[in-house]
Amino acid sequence: MTTTFDPLQLTVFAQQVAMLAEEMGTLLERASISPNIRERRDASCAVFDAAGRMVAQAAHIPVHLGAMPEAVAAVREAGARAGDVYLLNDPSHGGSHLPDLTMVEAVAHPHEAARIIGYTAVRAHHADVGGMSPGSMPFGATELYQEGLIVPPVCIERTGTVQHDVLRLVLANVRTPDERDGDLRAQRAACAAGTRGWQALWNHLGEHQLSQAVDALLDYTERRVRMRLSTLDGLSGRAQDVLEGDGVDERAIPVVVHARVEHSTLHLDLTGTSPAVRGNVNAPPAVARAAAVFVLRVLCDDDVPVNDGVARALRLSIPDDCVANAKRPRAVAAGNVELSQRLTDVIFAALAEGSRHRAATDGSLPVLPAAGQGTMNNVTMGAPGWSFYETLGGGQGASRRGAGPDAVHVGMSNTRNTPIEALERAYPLRVLEYAIRRGSGGDGRHRGGHGVVRRYQALEACTATLLTERRLVAPPGAEGGGAGQCGVNRLNDVVLPAKTRVSMQAGDVLSIETPGGGGWGTPDERRGDVATPPA
Repeated sequence: MTTTFDPLQLTVFAQQVAMLAEEMGTLLERASISPNIRERRDASCAVFDAAGRMVAQAAHIPVHLGAMPEAVAAVREAGARAGDVYLLNDPSHGGSHLPDLTMVEAVAHPHEAARIIGYTAVRAHHADVGGMSPGSMPFGATELYQEGLIVPPVCIERTGTVQHDVLRLVLANVRTPDERDGDLRAQRAACAAGTRGWQALWNHLGEHQLSQAVDALLDYTERRVRMRLSTLDGLSGRAQDVLEGDGVDERAIPVVVHARVEHSTLHLDLTGTSPAVRGNVNAPPAVARAAAVFVLRVLCDDDVPVNDGVARALRLSIPDDCVANAKRPRAVAAGNVELSQRLTDVIFAALAEGSRHRAATDGSLPVLPAAGQGTMNNVTMGAPGWSFYETLGGGQGASRRGAGPDAVHVGMSNTRNTPIEALERAYPLRVLEYAIRRGSGGDGRHRGGHGVVRRYQALEACTATLLTERRLVAPPGAEGGGAGQCGVNRLNDVVLPAKTRVSMQAGDVLSIETPGGGGWGTPDERRGDVATPPA
């Protein structure tokens, strides 16, 4: 017996489940201890059905959300029972990189305690999970074991009983255990909120109606995505770019994508991409999948829901020995943040190449934007007793619609900055300058967005680790537009490499100038001044 849903009913249901995930996120942010989660919102929430299919996600971080289905799958494979709560970060078992601790609750039936009816999941970037340097985003790591505590899917709560011995083990291996404990408690509260919401929906709609609604929503999403791709059938393009070394070797690391659209499906082949490298810019396949899902979602209209229906229209091929197919014990801390950004750049470039080949005969093809800053500008600082981490915004690429926004997080990052007041209250640091980096956006008919300048002064001795990109190879423009300016890292007046670890003394100043976005169109096509959308 199949229930038929009219568009209004389906829209209402889609908003109901999306708001469950948003409510989880709001609770997480308000309950967290660390500025990285409370202020920057470096966390993501999603709701899954009993089969492990993602039904809804909050508008959080693309690199988290696109990879979370693998985390839920790993928990299911571990034998989770109704009411169990699991914790994990192992990249070979559903994790992305070690600082991202994922908590998954198996939602119990409201009236049958032994029956699983869904899953709620929260992934949050913790400012330290151990490893060779404060912040667990180390420079020069060559093994996963150097990057922090590895947590396979492990039960931390069973039938309402917290497994305190497991949590003590986790907290004994981090530099800031009180902060970590508080953030884990906030994740637990967020999962519980999602569980209550999903159980309420189950009671309200009933098992049959809810199951049919989930199927209808995922099918609707798939239809919308395939309908968009059907206008691109036959498109084929290839593009490549590089990562600027892996922290161990400065040699460029090729990232190659061949994209084609066939039978309303997006096929992406990473053949030609560099083999796995010694440093930590490798990433598990879930991160490459997240980048591909993000690009696919960007191609669609804004009102298309985000759930497992999107990925049904995707076919991803990754060579076995590839920087985007990391296997233990490969180090991966920077791959989650930097390789994911480069993959989105190259996928968009491959689609743009295919569009140019067909543009003469098909005016309906999209004209994709120029590249944005292409990096998350990872900054980690710390000493015994404290650890600070944040990513920084930069310029977004311009497009046919207009100039690129200034000072925004681009691509796979969707966090905020750390407010200066919160940063200076929590850490022995002072922010001397935080400003838009004027002139860093690429020229063109529409200019690329400008990056930012952020200058930190250490008030006590500490170490600083930088994992950045686009310091040597500028973000390219599109359709004749100019490239954005490369970023620059400095300690006092000394220029630093893109990836490095340095010691700072009290009074030292670390300056980060983030890249600008590429421009769109040739400058001689300019039609007067183009206003910059608000950041």
